Amino acid sequence: MKFYCEKDIIQNAINTVQKATSTKTTYPILEGILIDAKDNTLKFTATDLDLGIETYINANVAEEGSIVVKSSLFGEIIRKLPDDTVMIETNGDNIIIKCQKSEFTLVGNNYEEFPKLPTINENSMYEISQDVLKNMIRQTIFATAQDETRPILTGVLFEVKDGKLSFVALDGYRLAVKSCEINSKNNISAVIPGKTLNEISKILEISDEKVKITFTPNHILFNLGNTKIISRLLDGEFINYRQIIPDEYNLRAKVKTNKLLDSIERASLLAREGKTNLIKFNILDKQIIVTSNSQMGKVSEEVEIELEGQGIKIAFNSKYFIDVLRTIDSEEIYLEFSTSVSPCLVKKADSNDYIYLVLPVRLVDND
Repeated sequence: MKFYCEKDIIQNAINTVQKATSTKTTYPILEGILIDAKDNTLKFTATDLDLGIETYINANVAEEGSIVVKSSLFGEIIRKLPDDTVMIETNGDNIIIKCQKSEFTLVGNNYEEFPKLPTINENSMYEISQDVLKNMIRQTIFATAQDETRPILTGVLFEVKDGKLSFVALDGYRLAVKSCEINSKNNISAVIPGKTLNEISKILEISDEKVKITFTPNHILFNLGNTKIISRLLDGEFINYRQIIPDEYNLRAKVKTNKLLDSIERASLLAREGKTNLIKFNILDKQIIVTSNSQMGKVSEEVEIELEGQGIKIAFNSKYFIDVLRTIDSEEIYLEFSTSVSPCLVKKADSNDYIYLVLPVRLVDND
């Protein structure tokens, strides 16, 4: 194998596929990137057996061939090279990298030992723009469970029903649902690992370019044109999230998103000192009074609101509110409440494409 390619093009390809390399494995070849050179095209592939990424770039291929090279070391070497054309060739099991006056020789691995990615027929697929998909991931991924007690909750539900695509995430304390219209009559329900979506989000661009999504019973394929991402799906039945979302409310407060976020972030400074992240809302006729206290002191913040219904006193983990207020893309939101021990619903004031539900913290004296 022998080829020539610009340093920044190689580096971008490495950065893309590196997201799927395994760092903790008893199978050393999974720490590597498979490089295939053929027909003036390079294909870079990496996998940890759960997630696989392959990307194609153009290059001047003088001699076709394949080799596996350790991802972390190869990536560091390319990153440190001058911004110029890089020549890479193999000599037996070694890979030689030359750029200007630099030359490296690395020990490679036999490409035949590298696991093949699953073959997926792309006849039936869903299409969505990159920026919409990136936004759907951003507004739900933070609500996935971080521990493996219930593995299904570490993923995001991908649900297409009646021409609407919904991403759903929940961890037992909060629920995030982001929806959009999709041009498809095929209904589907599958759970994508949170890690997969997190890595895809880093690759996606703010662009109208389409992502083609294909499912098999066990895998999902994201086709971005020059890059394909294949991931296993999570086994199990996702919670019936619709049963969790209240149909009615007793009071609703309309509030400016940034004003509430700023107040909660300030109040959370003391909440963190108390090791509980606890903040309290006292919702009155024209304002929410946000309070928190710890051994270090106390804080009170006032935020103007428009209120429908009677006031209420209720408490929350501040992190759960900060997470959603940082990601919601609306200047104003509605907070809907039933009782001081019932979930709060957060909705955008200008759209019905996003719902966030958060459980309150039960207070002994409720003050």
